[in-house]
Amino acid sequence: MRAGIKVFAPASVGNAAVGFDTIGFCLEKPGDEIIARFSDKPGLRITKIKGADGKLPTDPEKNTAGVAALRLLEHLGETGKGIEFELHKKMPFGSGLGSSAASAVAGAMAINELFRRPLTKRELLPFAMQGEQLASGGYHADNVAPSMLGGMIVVCDNATLDMHKMPILMGMYATVIYPHVEILTKDAREILSDTIPLKKHIEQSANMAGWLIGMFRSDIDTCSKYLKDVIIEPQRAKLIPHFYAAKEAALNAGAMGCSISGAGPSIFALSKNSLIAEDVGNAMQKIYHDAKIESTVYVSGINHEGAVLR
Repeated sequence: MRAGIKVFAPASVGNAAVGFDTIGFCLEKPGDEIIARFSDKPGLRITKIKGADGKLPTDPEKNTAGVAALRLLEHLGETGKGIEFELHKKMPFGSGLGSSAASAVAGAMAINELFRRPLTKRELLPFAMQGEQLASGGYHADNVAPSMLGGMIVVCDNATLDMHKMPILMGMYATVIYPHVEILTKDAREILSDTIPLKKHIEQSANMAGWLIGMFRSDIDTCSKYLKDVIIEPQRAKLIPHFYAAKEAALNAGAMGCSISGAGPSIFALSKNSLIAEDVGNAMQKIYHDAKIESTVYVSGINHEGAVLR
């Protein structure tokens, strides 16, 4: 067996309350790993998938990591090269943590590393997005871009990948709780209305503007005041058991703000330091413990590196 390389692509929080399909940020954990190596047998093969309980296909054209890798190989003119992937899923499906995006990012990153980095990480984004599109049905970068590049990112235009990293409040931590129920992104999108009342549009636009101003000024009070979603959250909250109770618990424990991570069911909260973030996690987890629903809590600083070679 030939030696290979290992890449890690972290989880991410999409939408970030005020920025549906626009703002996302990168977590330190959990994430997906791919071990990749050259093979004597032509073509890309996924030889092993761990941590997926048999739910993911090994056919590269039906796997988000495989699609991202294949599209990059086509771009590089290397489709005949023999390559083997081992995919290690270390995050849950349908969790709202960017699972499909992380796999797609890892797939593109692994090929790029095998061929000694012909592209920059930013140049890998279109290939990772094609992989993630297989799972989500949409071409949007609010999970893919943070997982690949790290940080908190504003996506101004998906088609041209016009995006910008935001400054991060010093000491800011994220708490994410994943109640062990499954919500698929496609299903969570189907319940969304295509129309928005003008009053809600104005309020949400003001919230996003206020949040961005707070971040750029490192103004915690302003960030806390405007980290609110009045459009998507009310529509999706009904899919998440005890969402509003968990949100109230997070805010009472000192969180700056709290909302749905991606399509859910995970819920994220942002806090001004790690101690508050831990308290927030404990408070939210108590809600689900009392409701006899299993849950997993992740407390993480904002990951500024994104996908890495390990």
